[in-house]
Amino acid sequence: MQLEDLDFADDLTLLSQAQQRMKEKTTRVAAASGAVGLNIHKGKSKILRYNTACINPITNDGEDLEDVKTFTYLGSIIDEQGGSDADVNESVKQEQYIYN
Repeated sequence: MQLEDLDFADDLTLLSQAQQRMKEKTTRVAAASGAVGLNIHKGKSKILRYNTACINPITNDGEDLEDVKTFTYLGSIIDEQGGSDADVNESVKQEQYIYN
């Protein structure tokens, strides 16, 4: 398995257009990680679905990974609409707080 643009070994995002492909990627990353002594933290692993329903949960080591509507990745908020409006809104709030 080749991982591209792996800036942080503890912050990894997998993208897929099909649920089955995501299951395969998750399994392969878990196997590759385990082979070098790394473990995937199931409590920090999240699934964000874009324009799709949850037919079958994505699992890691037999445990369902949590489905979420938003998550923060390297300081940016990503939502289930595929955009970063939540991130922009949060940045505006922080700037308003700083200048008030």
